[in-house]
Amino acid sequence: MSIKYGLIGLGMMGRHHARVIRETEGTELIALADPAGDPHGVAGDTPIHDSVQGLIDAGVEAAVVAVPTRFHEDVALALAEAGVHTLIEKPVAHTLEAAERLVSAFESANLVAAVGHVERFNPALVSLRARIENGDLGEVYQIQTRRQGPFPARIADVGVVKDLGSHDIDLTAWLAQSHYASIAAQTTCRSGREHEDMVAITGTLENGIMVNHIVNWLTPFKERLTLVTGERGAFVADTLTADLTFYENGTGHGTWDAVTTFRGVSEGTVTRFALDKREPLKSEHEAFRDAILGTRQDHVSLREGYETLRVAEAAIASAKSGDAVKFGTKE
Repeated sequence: MSIKYGLIGLGMMGRHHARVIRETEGTELIALADPAGDPHGVAGDTPIHDSVQGLIDAGVEAAVVAVPTRFHEDVALALAEAGVHTLIEKPVAHTLEAAERLVSAFESANLVAAVGHVERFNPALVSLRARIENGDLGEVYQIQTRRQGPFPARIADVGVVKDLGSHDIDLTAWLAQSHYASIAAQTTCRSGREHEDMVAITGTLENGIMVNHIVNWLTPFKERLTLVTGERGAFVADTLTADLTFYENGTGHGTWDAVTTFRGVSEGTVTRFALDKREPLKSEHEAFRDAILGTRQDHVSLREGYETLRVAEAAIASAKSGDAVKFGTKE
């Protein structure tokens, strides 16, 4: 028996959600909603409504919220009140207060609610996390991310920190299995909009790992890299191609002393792993479906979405004040 799904928001991400819901076993897309209609022609025979109430009246059991961030709270609260399990695109909400209200609403209703931090389901990062947990790097020293590309005309209501940077904040804490302890940031706005379009973030996790994030909408090529350095070498995950490479620290020394001195750590074997490259969005939907069915719990929870938003807000505040922000210790 299939779970009856609704989808609100038929923009760039909404069209992909519609496709994946239809491709996912055990789900049935029975209703769509968007006051702007169907700009990408994804509806087919599926009825389109002009508000979230249309989805609720159609009898959906689960819904995906892919509307602009400022509407997440109102739409998701309506779904929670109607008893609908909900997957909300990231960031979870436009403010921490709104995120808190969403957490409370879904937890009190005993409903599954997830946030669309899809990078957690990227095959390269899934493999990387397992290898870090297995001790393949030994002690982890640093996690760096670079997420750069051209300006997206579709984003208007948040800056690059909450839109792109939230991916890096979430995946870093998830990879390291540790919360942020402190964060400092610098931002700039070069594209004529009110929100920042470039950020440089540095910080420390509670387990002592150093972190750095370079994120912007001002680079004329797309880059999505995660670099993890530890005592045994370094992993590089390219999430555009879902490739994972390990650069091992060497044990021998060359006879060319000048090069050895210049390079520092000796070079060892370079390994590129063969991974099962499943589409991350499909894996995300399967995790959401299985959480509803109660068979697994590896979706990104609203509380985790809240924590990511808390760090993103702190980065923006740090950039404005010029001071680092320290967080309280999490249990």
